[in-house]
Amino acid sequence: LGTKAAKNRRTPNMSNRLEKLEALLQQDPGNALLGYGLAQELAGLGRLEDAAAQYQRLISVKPDYCAAYFHGARTLEQLGRRDDARAMYRAGIDTATRVGDQHAASEMQAALMELGMELGA
Repeated sequence: LGTKAAKNRRTPNMSNRLEKLEALLQQDPGNALLGYGLAQELAGLGRLEDAAAQYQRLISVKPDYCAAYFHGARTLEQLGRRDDARAMYRAGIDTATRVGDQHAASEMQAALMELGMELGA
């Protein structure tokens, strides 16, 4: 099968997963794993604006969820919103440092440097 056929075949399953995640998250809005899964699913469907908004909602509900900052900022980068991405990386670095997740902090520092902005600037 060609790539287009394979992609079209996946879309109904992705749509079903999206609907399931949305329904589960409605029942349990504070569930970080569901919120993160929904954001990832939206991004996978190319719905980057919706994914970015979902990462932001997740951060507002679970501000210590470091992965949301990293992937949210990456999504903002894909949207061309570099200043917003920088701000999210900085907030994520602060959060990761505060909660003791040095791996996440170093990943976000590296990503921020890739954007061409030093931490102190």
